[in-house]
Amino acid sequence: MTAPPTSAATALSAQDVHKAYGKHVVLAGVDLTIRSGETVGVVGENGAGKSTLLRILCGDLRPDKGSVVIDGTLSHCPQHPVLNNALTPFQHLNLFQEAFRLRNLDHAHELIDRLAFADHLHRPVKVLSGGTRQKLNLVLALMHDPDVALLDEPYQGFDWQTYLAFWDLAAARRAAGRTTVVISHLAYDIDRLDSVIQLTGKVAVLTKGADR
Repeated sequence: MTAPPTSAATALSAQDVHKAYGKHVVLAGVDLTIRSGETVGVVGENGAGKSTLLRILCGDLRPDKGSVVIDGTLSHCPQHPVLNNALTPFQHLNLFQEAFRLRNLDHAHELIDRLAFADHLHRPVKVLSGGTRQKLNLVLALMHDPDVALLDEPYQGFDWQTYLAFWDLAAARRAAGRTTVVISHLAYDIDRLDSVIQLTGKVAVLTKGADR
């Protein structure tokens, strides 16, 4: 994957981000700069603070110290879907359409077609498989075509074809100049990414893309 031009604008930056839960330090001085149009992976061992970092970047969690700047619209896809079991996927789409003030659901339906779960749109979430719930979770995060998307293990529970469809989506976002940040545990994702940020020792280390 060819890296975006070095002149690309900064889409997301974080400076000296710290977070602790009591005496347990999770993040200790994380600095990040991510450019527009990049697809970036965040990796690290369990407990390294990956999900905490994404929650801070999206504003869901306040850091103990440090600052975050986002240029443009933002979306966060959490690792565990936050859905209403009594509603159908279509009803979720209608709610999010109102929240995002979208004129129509055209882009949402494009995403649904890519992820191949149109047959489940009118079934209550409570009867859906974990993989289908995760597909809905991802569509809700991307249906307003955000400038920056923060995705926490977005393909958890996907079969191989849907996993590949996800990376097609990421490539399409990149081609459109959108920025995607993905938490991943899968080593074979690396070649699909412009940069890899490894959380190690509670700080962030750029392990790929240092020549940008």
